[in-house]
Amino acid sequence: MHTSNKPSLWVTKCSKLLQVESKVLDLACGSGRHARYLADRGHFVTAVDKDIESLTDCDTINRINVIEFDLEVGAWPFSEDKFDGIIVTNYLHRPTMPHIVEGLSDSGVLIYETFMVGNESFGRPSNPDFLLRTNELIDVVREKLQVVMYEAGPVTLPKPAYVQRICAVSRDYKFGERRLPDK
Repeated sequence: MHTSNKPSLWVTKCSKLLQVESKVLDLACGSGRHARYLADRGHFVTAVDKDIESLTDCDTINRINVIEFDLEVGAWPFSEDKFDGIIVTNYLHRPTMPHIVEGLSDSGVLIYETFMVGNESFGRPSNPDFLLRTNELIDVVREKLQVVMYEAGPVTLPKPAYVQRICAVSRDYKFGERRLPDK
């Protein structure tokens, strides 16, 4: 869904809900575009991907911890951790979804954006295993999180696709108490 190293507009918009110096998990982070963006804004990021070759420069950024891990093999590696933010873009592995929701702190923000049914008309991904069903993100978060923003349907940028996007916060998230970052 992206063609550059620029962060997703959805991520930049929703990340404004993160507390200053949040502990953020960037799952299936790919080239690390969101990890870099968030670290540049003062957050502490754990960037996880099964292939970390394109993340070698992230080792020099002291706010990014790179972890090489295949999320589709083995046990969830963060069962003891809570994160103030979890970012997932262009990735879907349904068995991780309950762990993602459970992995948020009391002030946590989930930012999720990926392809949905209908995208097969534009090309890849077209396998239903990698396409969200109608309202699937809402169904996943409904019991534990509050939905702040949600979008579903066709987009034209950065390329034509069908996507679902959600920004949801923990039930105890305090909207009026958020401190704004300096940047």
